Amino acid sequence: MAMPIPTATGCGNSSRWSMASLKSALPPLTATASSIKLPCRRRTPPPRVRSPQLVRSFSALSPVNPLHSLGFSDMSGFGQNFTIIDNGCRFYAMRHGRRVPRLNRPPDQRRALLRGLTTQLLKHGRIKSTRARASAVRKYVDKMITLAKDGSLHKRRQALGFIYEKQIVHALFAEVPDRYGDRNGGYTRIIRTLPRRGDNAPMAYIELV
Repeated sequence: MAMPIPTATGCGNSSRWSMASLKSALPPLTATASSIKLPCRRRTPPPRVRSPQLVRSFSALSPVNPLHSLGFSDMSGFGQNFTIIDNGCRFYAMRHGRRVPRLNRPPDQRRALLRGLTTQLLKHGRIKSTRARASAVRKYVDKMITLAKDGSLHKRRQALGFIYEKQIVHALFAEVPDRYGDRNGGYTRIIRTLPRRGDNAPMAYIELV
């Protein structure tokens, strides 16, 4: 296809391009339907209306009555949907700073060990044990002596529930008021001694003052 070549028209010494020749040299502009793009809008589906579901509320590990998420007319607040598990106090917190000596035993065996050591100390007046056990049993011995200083029937029954031998309890309640009547605490003494042969465990004597 032969393209028309624009020619210059002479006007004196200067050459000028004619507009008609330039337009004839350019290819024709034809607008096709495929090149025209119209903006399209996506149809958004209508929002789904969900029916109120049944939700179960939990306070710790205790399930309570179910409630609807939209609420009922007879419920005035959200706090009544939870039960309060009351075991003496209403607030629960982590046990920071309340570490107890475990003595490498589960709770039941640890309590039995402390009861046995308390009974033997009150019976003999002086025993030899590890430092950890001596430090752990010290407060229980002081508590038994404090119960004996009170001397009431209720305190005697509390001591009978802890000390294994009944005769020691009766002797303790008979002798303590005269022996420790003027002393407010500090009824035992811990004396360190040589480590135990074999496992090199630190040992100590614990005795009544």
